[in-house]
Order: sequence, then structure tokens, then C-alpha cells
Amino acid sequence: MLEPQALDTIFRTARTQNGFLDQPVQEAELKALYELLKFGPTTMNTQPARFVFVRSKAAKEKLKPALSPGNLDKTMSAPCTVIVAHDLRFYEFLPKTFPNNPTASANFEGKDAVIQAVCMRNGSLQGAYLIIAARALGLDCGPMSGFDNAKVDAAFFPDGRWKSNFLCNLGTGDPSKVFPRNPRLTFDEACRIE
Repeated sequence: MLEPQALDTIFRTARTQNGFLDQPVQEAELKALYELLKFGPTTMNTQPARFVFVRSKAAKEKLKPALSPGNLDKTMSAPCTVIVAHDLRFYEFLPKTFPNNPTASANFEGKDAVIQAVCMRNGSLQGAYLIIAARALGLDCGPMSGFDNAKVDAAFFPDGRWKSNFLCNLGTGDPSKVFPRNPRLTFDEACRIE
């Protein structure tokens, strides 16, 4: 079991960041982040999530028109913004990622509703793994959905194969810009044991 301090870092004291200090996120950190998050489980090891690490000024400008007003300043000033997306043809990698079943891709090919469900469920899981892994590696996160997916997809994924899910700013958070923690539901409000 993890020590209480590690649980605090990942969950209890971790906060959604609304501003970041002027400290870059290095390429080596992003690679380490992916090398950790990739081990989170997905259905049939489908791994549909794709991650675009937006760090350059040009890439930020490309992202800017898609941002909602409330997310504009914090995203433009964040050292890195991750576009958490999914690959609608993830099943093409199944011979590599699920080799014990050579016909696994047949479960998905031409089945748009199944593809969409697997992408949203498992791509979102992988996005959550990204947040947990980032926190475990000492990066602060600001996940958000306040943006125009169609604009992001047109700018970053014009061939239509990848689709954006959500954005997550990464860096060293500015403690002065963190909002007070909102209440969480209790066990009895959110859970049932049967």
C-alpha cells in the first residue's frame, strides 16, 4: 500500500490548477509521464487514447481559437497543454497489443457504435491515468472540457482519425490561483454495497 503522503500527492491534497508558474515541462518529463500511464488497463488492451503535448507558441496559437473564455488565459500561459484524444482505428494495433487473439480487430471493424463506446470509455480512463501519473511524477494538472472539440479536431486532426476528448494543462501550479475545494459526495451518497 502506498504511504499516506503518496496518496495525498495523487488525490487528497492534489488540486485542479487554474494557473501555472513560469517553469517549463521538459520533453523527458512528458516521455516519463507516458511511460507510466501506458500501463493502466483498457478493454482488451485496446489503448485508444492518443496524447498531443502542446508546448510551442505556434501550437498554442493553433489551440487558442477553440478555447472557451474561462479557459483561455490559463491554457495559453500553461507550460504544456495535453489534448487527450482517441484513435477511431485503435483496433489496427490489436495484433501488437492483444497478440493472444489474432482476430480481435474483427470485434471492432465496421462497428461504429462499439468503436465510439470503447474510445470514450477507455480513452477517458487513459486520460485519468495521465492525471494520476502526472501527479505521481510531481506535475500539477488542470483538466478541462471548456473548449470546442470540432475546432480542436479540425486544427490538430484534420484526417478525422483522432478525435479530442478533453484538455489537461500541465506544469507547476500557482498556489495563489487555486480555488477553494468544493465538497465531495459521501460514501452513502455515491455508493451502494449489495
